[in-house]
Amino acid sequence: MFYPGHKKSVQALTVYEVWRDRFLGDRLSPAVRIAIFFAFTIIVYLLGEAIFAPREFKIVYLYTSAAVQFGLLTCLMLQKTSIGKRYPGLLFLGFSWSLTVVVQIGLAAAKVGDLPILTWSLAFLTQATLMPVRWRLHLISQLGVLFCHVGINLILNLSLAKYTAFRLSGFYLYLFWFCLICDLSVYWYECLQRKEFTTRRELESAYQQLEVAEAKYRSIFENAGEGIFQSTPEGRYITANPALARIYGYDSPEAVTAKFTDIERQLYVDPTRRNQFLRSIEQSNTVSDFESQIYRSDGSIVWISEKARAVRDSSGSVLYYEGLIEDITQRKQAQESQRLFIHALSHDLRNPVAGMLMVLKSWQTKKGESIAIPRSVLERMIQGSEQQLRLINSLLEVHAGELRGLVLHCNGVDLRALVKAAAADLEPLINEAQATFTNLVPDDLPAVNADYTQLWRVFSNLISNALKHNFSGLKLKISARVITAENIINSITGKQNIKKIPITNSQLPITNYPNSMIYCSVEDDGVGILPEQCEHLFDLYVRGNQSRHSVGLGLGLYLCRQIIGAHGGEIGVISSPGAGAIFWFTLPLAENSR
Repeated sequence: MFYPGHKKSVQALTVYEVWRDRFLGDRLSPAVRIAIFFAFTIIVYLLGEAIFAPREFKIVYLYTSAAVQFGLLTCLMLQKTSIGKRYPGLLFLGFSWSLTVVVQIGLAAAKVGDLPILTWSLAFLTQATLMPVRWRLHLISQLGVLFCHVGINLILNLSLAKYTAFRLSGFYLYLFWFCLICDLSVYWYECLQRKEFTTRRELESAYQQLEVAEAKYRSIFENAGEGIFQSTPEGRYITANPALARIYGYDSPEAVTAKFTDIERQLYVDPTRRNQFLRSIEQSNTVSDFESQIYRSDGSIVWISEKARAVRDSSGSVLYYEGLIEDITQRKQAQESQRLFIHALSHDLRNPVAGMLMVLKSWQTKKGESIAIPRSVLERMIQGSEQQLRLINSLLEVHAGELRGLVLHCNGVDLRALVKAAAADLEPLINEAQATFTNLVPDDLPAVNADYTQLWRVFSNLISNALKHNFSGLKLKISARVITAENIINSITGKQNIKKIPITNSQLPITNYPNSMIYCSVEDDGVGILPEQCEHLFDLYVRGNQSRHSVGLGLGLYLCRQIIGAHGGEIGVISSPGAGAIFWFTLPLAENSR
């Protein structure tokens, strides 16, 4: 059965087996040397005993001793070869049986049926002590000796008559327990060694992963574009990254941590900002977009925005603060330039344009044809002045909306009547574009809770945009219906299926309304819009590439988004090249319509 981590466990076991075989091979070398010396001492003893033994026994003893030494020396030589390194288990058996089986064969050759218990015990104890791995090899070596003893005695019909049955059973009982203890000690040692090896490997792997993670996050920390910091509640920086050092005008993070020991007095232009920062964190444990002016190392002043949180211990005490710092000086300068720009427009452009428009309109109201310029030219001049005044007013409204938000005067609004009025105001443009306009808003549609004037601007902007960005002969229709949050997406994707328009998630509404809404759509069969343009169509100063007029500043759709958002609704667009466009938005129902 496969389970999570099985592959890793198999790999760890394979590595352990490689280590185990290498350990066995390394231990074989000293074991064989000890055995050679042990066998030599036994030979000396046997030679001494052979003096008093019959002649035929002398020859057997000498040949047996020589065979034992030959077997051990062969193991010693093979241990250094590639074969020995590849098959250490075979060398182990050769080592063991050189001390036991060879001796047993020698005794059989001398027609002696004795049990060499002492020799076996020393051999088994030596290999269990010096090579305590692969317990199955130990068991095979022991069983091999026993089978050899029994087999030789049966084949050669050697007599064990000098041993009583009770005495013989005692020898075998001793041999059983001696071998069992040796094998159990090897098995337990190997279990402990395997567990230790696995634990060590896991620990090494954990350390390696920790080092990789530390290196990854160290790279993020050091290469981040925003300043990253940790500071104490007393006002000292604990850590800082290179980006923070650059923002503050220092060469290294170490210079920041060494310099700032009192952030309140050393960093902020307004020292009270530090206390305000701490109070904000105390209230919600975090602070975002905390903007302040600070001193850089050269004494210059820049703007920063801080985002931070408090790190606390188990008792709730603050250990330190950590967060991000962004240099927003350029943004602040751009905002100031924009305010200057709006101020210049309001004072230097609006009044002259308004004055000129008043003069032109007074000429237009004069009776007769006594005006020096053709009335058609005069009307075009009036239209141009009105267009300029609308652009200036739009800029002023954008600026005012950014500062204090749109102010709405909401009442129950008849949406069909409002659409009809907006279309009537734009009738000259519709006729000029040879467009076909259809108002599909039903008469029995419930009233919406909206600001009539602002909502008129939304429909006016959407209609005029469709006319400006498409060719003549456009078919344009406006529809509206009551819809719930659950089927707003179905309504949009249904239109997608009909017109085969690809939809991205950014084109769908959030649909987090608690109640039913009015869903409105302004749909055309024009040239369509690229998906990448749809993503930013409602941003400030964004203009369509296919506009047939170049006097717009890209404020219309931005204002539409501001107005719909102020009403609590959403606005979006679904389009692709050649498939037309659907501008949709939602509005809340009036209280008495729910």
